[in-house]
Amino acid sequence: MSEKWAYWLEELGKEQNELVGKKCAHLGEIAKIGLPVPRGFALSVHAYTHFMNETGATREIAAMIEASPVTPEDIDGLNRLSLSIRRAVESKQIPRELESTILSHYDGLCQKCGRGDVAVSTRSAGAVSHPGQYETYLNVKGRVDVLEKVRRVWASTFNARSVAYRLRKSLPVASGPIGVAVLEMVQARSAGIAFSVDPNTGDETRMIVEANWGLGESVVSGELTPDRWVLDKETLAIRENVLGKKEKTTCFMEAGVAELETPPEKSCAFCCSEEELAEIGRLTKELEKHFGVPQDIEWAVAEDRPFPNVVLLQARQAVVVKKTASDAVVDLMLGMLRR
Repeated sequence: MSEKWAYWLEELGKEQNELVGKKCAHLGEIAKIGLPVPRGFALSVHAYTHFMNETGATREIAAMIEASPVTPEDIDGLNRLSLSIRRAVESKQIPRELESTILSHYDGLCQKCGRGDVAVSTRSAGAVSHPGQYETYLNVKGRVDVLEKVRRVWASTFNARSVAYRLRKSLPVASGPIGVAVLEMVQARSAGIAFSVDPNTGDETRMIVEANWGLGESVVSGELTPDRWVLDKETLAIRENVLGKKEKTTCFMEAGVAELETPPEKSCAFCCSEEELAEIGRLTKELEKHFGVPQDIEWAVAEDRPFPNVVLLQARQAVVVKKTASDAVVDLMLGMLRR
């Protein structure tokens, strides 16, 4: 592929990881194998580089670093420098031709969805995963807001943690190109995460699903107690279920989202049906089979679609605890005791 600035997800596959970031490349790959993903497009790392160079941001940041030398251990200095850089980047006007490319793709997305000012999420997509490190903006509506949030995602690559890492590794502070995913928001009745193996034990016969009402950010952040299920990987039957307190729910607002108190009737009820859990399990198994490694996925149940209405939002290799030889012996003994 040439140095294009934007790609529809269906144009992409996992081989474009370095071009648009892992999140976008994997969503494109998932779409190619016929599994459900949001409609959307990806801005390439070339779009980021063009923005930074054409606006003079790269030179300006280099001058700021030279004028305000800090060390990775200087927390206060890093925070001040990061704030100054981000403000400088966010103040830049996106070059006209790049702006036109972004807006033409957003307009095209609105046409694909059959409505104007489609609500989207703008998320960072690096060649290497940086969970929670860069900014994500949800329920972004309209051309002006999309441009602003894309610029803010680019600016978030200069958070204090990233600046410290580049200084520590003697990398150029002014260059950390990423892709940006611009995806149609799923009208989520419930959402969460799923693992194709038990990440805490490495047990390949179990799948773990955690979820909450509304959007999945409350589950991904780990800030509340979600509903939790253990599925039999072979049959997709529920082995265990634990009702979570689900103290808060991330909900759509007129613009953006908000974390609200969960109504009592919802906090005391499971947020997914057995049928939906089986579909989540089926999709997770399909992804593990395709990518060849255990998967950690994010998903949502769309309330405005008929079943099957599970949409895949992200997929990446799961981080799984490695079992030792003694662990295996204990598992064997416990298995014999259960017989």
